[in-house]
Amino acid sequence: MNRDDFPILNSGIIYFDNGATTLKPKCVVDKMIDYYTKYTSNIHRGDYDNAMKTNEAYDEVRELVRDLINAKNISEIVYTSGTTESLNLVAFGFFKKYLKKDDEVLINKAEHASNILPWLVLQKEIGIKVKYIPLDENRELTIENIKKTITDKTKVISVAHISNVIGDIRDIEQIGKICKEKNIYFVVDAAQSISHYKIDVEKANIDFLAFSAHKMMGPTGVGILYGKKELLDKTDPLKYGGGMNQNFESNGEYVLKTAPIKFEAGTPPIAEVIGLGEAIKYIKKIGVDKIHKYELELKEYMVEELSKIPNIILYNKNSKSGILAFNVEGVFSQDTSVYLNHYNIAIRAGNHCAKVLKDDLDIKNTCRVSLCLYNTKEEIDVLIKALKNSKDIFKVVI
Repeated sequence: MNRDDFPILNSGIIYFDNGATTLKPKCVVDKMIDYYTKYTSNIHRGDYDNAMKTNEAYDEVRELVRDLINAKNISEIVYTSGTTESLNLVAFGFFKKYLKKDDEVLINKAEHASNILPWLVLQKEIGIKVKYIPLDENRELTIENIKKTITDKTKVISVAHISNVIGDIRDIEQIGKICKEKNIYFVVDAAQSISHYKIDVEKANIDFLAFSAHKMMGPTGVGILYGKKELLDKTDPLKYGGGMNQNFESNGEYVLKTAPIKFEAGTPPIAEVIGLGEAIKYIKKIGVDKIHKYELELKEYMVEELSKIPNIILYNKNSKSGILAFNVEGVFSQDTSVYLNHYNIAIRAGNHCAKVLKDDLDIKNTCRVSLCLYNTKEEIDVLIKALKNSKDIFKVVI
């Protein structure tokens, strides 16, 4: 699907590492080059023509994001460096002030480091309790287990919409409903889902939502934090400097601008924000539902074919996303990755920043194939053929 839009594929690479970062369509790259070669300026600082054009291109993206996730207002859309900064802003800018000793934050062991470590820091600093919602026998997060883990001390539920190893799709609308009923804050990491699955922050009653451009065919170095306006108004910035203040005086008095600008000190990644906008336009033109359906068809085909190879261990063959975790029996995951690179196949190997998932997975490292719209069954066939010949792994690796 749309392979001609991705010039890097002309090199012959079979790119299955989309969970780490996606390839970029030519239109995104061209849009960023236009900024650098035709109208470069800083934002909200100049009164000349190029500055006006930059302001317009940059500010348009907030509306594109707002529409993508159905937020109420562009004031709820904050530009960050990515999902990691967004979740840190949530934890340290808002919840560090709100949470008290022994308050509970519910996460699970399949979460990415960015949605575990900030909570662990707050646990150490202010005495909150981080509780792990048990995963089921398929290592997936269920509504039933969420309900069982909630207590009268539960203040926050923070989960990935799609986990980055198991690839299970969490029912965020149902979780959001539970949170609303029980007066619990709901935080969602949408890094793995934003370009594959429709998200409606209003319908799902999401308080904070985070994602990165580079996992949705956009550039690196930029991401989004969505927050309900009344919560962003109470959130403190992590950075202070130019652009985010209304005024400051030598006597120590200062006034900050309102959200979202108060979180965006200094010169932002302007070209990258503009590139994010183009990526959103690209995704919407194709259609998120169409993308998800196609990727799921590829995943089901891959699972069917890999299941025929006796020494392949599949860890999440039933999940309904384009993510598949596997190992070759008796082979270290990174050896498998090096072996597949011999065939110009790019996968991810390791713990995938989900370092406590080993408690449920019973193994520390896995191989991961994560699919995107430009992948094909023919590419999967090359992977299958290589893995059928996996007896040759150590001949290639050594």
